[in-house]
Amino acid sequence: MGAPEGLGIEARGVTRRFGTLHALRGLDLTVPYGQVTALVGPNGAGKTTLLLILATLLGADEGTVRIAGHDVRARPGEARDALGWMPDTFGVYDQLTVEEYLAFFADAYGLPKDERPRRIRALLTLVHLEDRLGHPVHALSRGQKQRLGVARALVHRPRVLLLDEPASGLDPRSRVELRDLLRSLAADGVAVLVSSHILSELEEIADRVVLVDHGRTVGEHAMADLAGSSAARVRWRLRSLDPGLLAEALAGELSAWSGLDPVRDLPGGAEAGPFTETEAAGLLAALVTRGVPVTGLAPAGSALETAYLAMTENRR
Repeated sequence: MGAPEGLGIEARGVTRRFGTLHALRGLDLTVPYGQVTALVGPNGAGKTTLLLILATLLGADEGTVRIAGHDVRARPGEARDALGWMPDTFGVYDQLTVEEYLAFFADAYGLPKDERPRRIRALLTLVHLEDRLGHPVHALSRGQKQRLGVARALVHRPRVLLLDEPASGLDPRSRVELRDLLRSLAADGVAVLVSSHILSELEEIADRVVLVDHGRTVGEHAMADLAGSSAARVRWRLRSLDPGLLAEALAGELSAWSGLDPVRDLPGGAEAGPFTETEAAGLLAALVTRGVPVTGLAPAGSALETAYLAMTENRR
């Protein structure tokens, strides 16, 4: 199924105050159908406040918010019908079994009774909890409860999906499965918005990123543009069969460079930079010319991480 035209989420000039605290200061956000959009910002940037407003659980003081084309002020019911919401922390009914838990929300969303058993089993299979049929929710691990929360958000087949720190508590395999699930949902036309502090995973999941700070949008980028920018400066890790010779050669090669962070020794190598890809390639050639047996050269960070660090530089 292709993505529908238009935007799953459109927020313009959104402000929200809590007394004298300005949590949001005219923030703008768009989330297209058929893509995963990452929401990135430091603590206190306004991400959770924004997500609560998008989920229709908190009202904006000013600005407009549309979910699947529905104004959340004028048509909150239609907006809620179109979205699935998974908060960072959510309540579970511990004495219910996993299927009873999902059945409760299927009933709340008005799914036909004859469809519920099939839908619940499909969801449990989707989040790899099919072997927990009949188990009480309180017997699940934290990571399993997170996956149950994803299933709950999807129970009514939403066109828009909001997830706040969905990978929290997940083991490495579950994180890979979550990544594949979100990519699959986007391929089916769902507009997915994910807030997370795990930048490396967002880079693998997201098609685009929205950077927020101090309650404002400070940048929107296609992930491919960030990752493909040869001008992006990041630190690089080098490995060598002779770490001592590598350290000596780096000291000689980098002595005339300005604007570099201190070289950091690593087991079997070092970390240096920040460099562009072109500069890193030139450094590698110079080290090989000096006879250093370099066995590896790779970015220590990512373009998304670099953009985030640049955005938060003033917080140091």
